Amino acid sequence: MITDLALPGLLDAARTADRGVGAFNVVLLEHAEAIVAGAELAGLPVILQISENCIRYHGGLAPITTATQAIARSADVDVLVHLDHVEDPELVVAGIDLGVDSIMYDGSHLEYAANVEATRRLALRCHDQGVAIEAELGAVGGKDGVHAPGVRTDPDDAAAFVAATGVDALAVAVGTSHAMQTREASVDRALVGRLRAAVPVPLVLHGSSGLSDAELSGAVHAGMTKINISTHLNGLFTRALRAALEARPDVVDPRKYVSAGRDAIATETARLLTLLHA
Repeated sequence: MITDLALPGLLDAARTADRGVGAFNVVLLEHAEAIVAGAELAGLPVILQISENCIRYHGGLAPITTATQAIARSADVDVLVHLDHVEDPELVVAGIDLGVDSIMYDGSHLEYAANVEATRRLALRCHDQGVAIEAELGAVGGKDGVHAPGVRTDPDDAAAFVAATGVDALAVAVGTSHAMQTREASVDRALVGRLRAAVPVPLVLHGSSGLSDAELSGAVHAGMTKINISTHLNGLFTRALRAALEARPDVVDPRKYVSAGRDAIATETARLLTLLHA
């Protein structure tokens, strides 16, 4: 769907209403198709995320991003296209030129002062072109970034980082970790509440695949707004493909088994979006 919706408007509205917005990673084109199908089933907006790793896998930014943008434009609901965990500033600029809706610049590998300066410069460039920017603190949250196990974001540090950089959304560490294949993590809801009170922009939860339904709902109602989920959907996709191939070991047409994974993601996307919106 083509609208004037921008990431800050979508997230600010959700933040005010104490609701979450689902942000799901595109790995293959079928992911984008499935996530949009799920959003249409739920009748809710969604964010399609394309990581720097995904861009490398597809041999460059344009192939997967332009295809994803085409799927977003054809949707019956609001769909935004977001670049996720981009460490290369040149890729940020390329994303701006390609017309993505938002970009998460990941300067967590830098020392704090360098992260602040790089993020500030890129925020100015993004905003000049009407592109929103998300970021994270990095070294202040731990040398492996704010999402390393055991790391927690300090509310005062978070507020200072937002003030210094001018970003539109901030990823914070409150108990989750990336690439979890089991849903057994928990969120420090008291910390989320303090962050929500201290930070004037929407909070982003990375590593949300490790959370149960109850933890996802609790995180949203405590103050998290943008909820990133990738590994959980990838697991469903892979298991559905394996089951389809086991049921029909003679099949050679990829469409006959990849579609099983696409259907699994669509169904779960609709369910998760509804859960986050409740």
